[in-house]
Amino acid sequence: MDQERITHLRELESESIYVLREVAAQFERPVILFSGGKDSIVVTYLAYKAFYPAKIPFQLLHIDTGHNFQETIDYRDDLVKKLNADLIVGSVQESIDKGRVKEETGFYASRNRLQTTTLLDTLEEYKFDAAIGGARRDEEKARAKERFFSHRDEFGQWNPKNQRPELWNIFNGRKNMGEHFRVFPISNWTEMDVWQYIFLENIPMPSLYFTHKREVFNRDGQWLAALPVIPRKPTEEVVVKEVRCRTIGDITCTGLTESKAHTVADIIDEIAASRVTERGGRADDKRSETAMEDRKKAGYF
Repeated sequence: MDQERITHLRELESESIYVLREVAAQFERPVILFSGGKDSIVVTYLAYKAFYPAKIPFQLLHIDTGHNFQETIDYRDDLVKKLNADLIVGSVQESIDKGRVKEETGFYASRNRLQTTTLLDTLEEYKFDAAIGGARRDEEKARAKERFFSHRDEFGQWNPKNQRPELWNIFNGRKNMGEHFRVFPISNWTEMDVWQYIFLENIPMPSLYFTHKREVFNRDGQWLAALPVIPRKPTEEVVVKEVRCRTIGDITCTGLTESKAHTVADIIDEIAASRVTERGGRADDKRSETAMEDRKKAGYF
């Protein structure tokens, strides 16, 4: 990696650490939204660097759909132990059991959308006033509209037409009772930036990101994991492929990519040559043209 690229990554790192320290200064009860994906891992690592040698001053919040890859859960628990961090788990299954949300049925059923209610209920229960996420502006057109400090009203909803200006890195965290903020420290990073930073800092990653053999089936041109939580149509044949995840989420909507990338360096090369967007394999983004924005308005990540 050349010096110019390293300088670029250090500038991004500095910006993100500045945002995280602003969160610690302006809010009373901030929390990191931890999905076990690469972006939330990098945000957590940046928080570790921002406050070292002190303990990370934020708890970690994982919204568990109950349909997570086991590799994600194992990585999460191992990281929490290594960092001596405090973990809170919000359960979608509990939300279903309490009647707060209704389980979807059918071949395209997913618990991904149901996470919103569980997230908002958990933020309210613990009185969190800032939720730090790993969303980036390059991921999707709705996320491109976000500020670093993104205001949410008392119902946890986002209004993309009513956002506060952010000039000269001056962040306005003022809010009324019951409102909160979503904060996105790596907003200006790209997928390539994230992986090159992981390479530069030698950050351990979940095995799902690297090529492995897995039973999969093809649905609408997309490879999905052949696991019991995804009902298959009679015509959907299970085959074994060498695949990896580019993004990690609920099993039901996480597409898998055929790949030969066994190392972080391989992943960087693969991304450089790819003409498919990072979220091109996410089934939840294909439900409508405004799927992500609709979910975000309702209180999604």
